Amino acid sequence: MRKKLLSNKPVILCVDDEVIVLESLKRELKENFGNRFIYEMAENADDAMEILEDLQEENVGMIVVISDWLMPGIKGDEFLISVHDKYPNIITVLLTGQADDEAINRAKQLANLHCCLHKPWDGKELFETIESSLNYE
Repeated sequence: MRKKLLSNKPVILCVDDEVIVLESLKRELKENFGNRFIYEMAENADDAMEILEDLQEENVGMIVVISDWLMPGIKGDEFLISVHDKYPNIITVLLTGQADDEAINRAKQLANLHCCLHKPWDGKELFETIESSLNYE
């Protein structure tokens, strides 16, 4: 169970079924952005949707969702499409080592995909993607 946010900071939500990937992402994001963002982590799409619902209820502003593609239960492009359908203002980023071009194109068309990054990710590219999402429409 997550604690209610007591801040109006924007949120970065990372979704990946590999805990080590989530820990690495969180560490790198915190090292680069410090306290500019709230960092939320989810090991699957269901947990991520619960977090998004909670954030919506808390009236949290800009949210970036960074999702893996190959996860149990639902592929990342399908997850990001459902996120976009429910929360069209959320910025979506696919982080993958295995997504095919068809899945990426589907996410671009149906989830307004901001960017697709490939594993292993480059920290500089990840940070630039987050920065550019701040002005993304």
